[in-house]
Amino acid sequence: MKLTHFDKAGKARMVDVSAKKTTQREAVAAGSVCMKPTTMRLIKAGAFEKGDVLGVARIAGIMAAKKTSDLIPLCHPLNVASITVDFFFDEDKSRIDIKATVKITGLTGVEMEALVAVSATALTIYDMCKSADKGMVISDIMLLEKRGGKSGKFVRRPSAK
Repeated sequence: MKLTHFDKAGKARMVDVSAKKTTQREAVAAGSVCMKPTTMRLIKAGAFEKGDVLGVARIAGIMAAKKTSDLIPLCHPLNVASITVDFFFDEDKSRIDIKATVKITGLTGVEMEALVAVSATALTIYDMCKSADKGMVISDIMLLEKRGGKSGKFVRRPSAK
């Protein structure tokens, strides 16, 4: 396996995608924010002074995905077609799970955009709730699925936790 972001001399470079075929591409990423049960109750009740935590976090994730090439030096600027950010409450673990799905018709994949969306979403939840819970933990940010392009399909196998 060869690292694509380095030239023959070992210098960092942006990968040349100009010869690639335009295809439909999709990536799904996930992550979690663990918190105190009281923090989760406040989020669900919409009781934070800063406002709708999940609404603001969703918009932050969408905006961040669109700005990925401004944040990650060698990512290509992309004309993203669709970004969704969804939330799932795990009451037993006092955790909010985040899932971001990004779609494009283009020359290169959108894995980084999905991962950046999840990261910014989780960080926004932390920012909006830190007054009540500085001990929150952001974890398990990972690519779940990827489709399209030369490398084809990737689906993460469930891990035994």
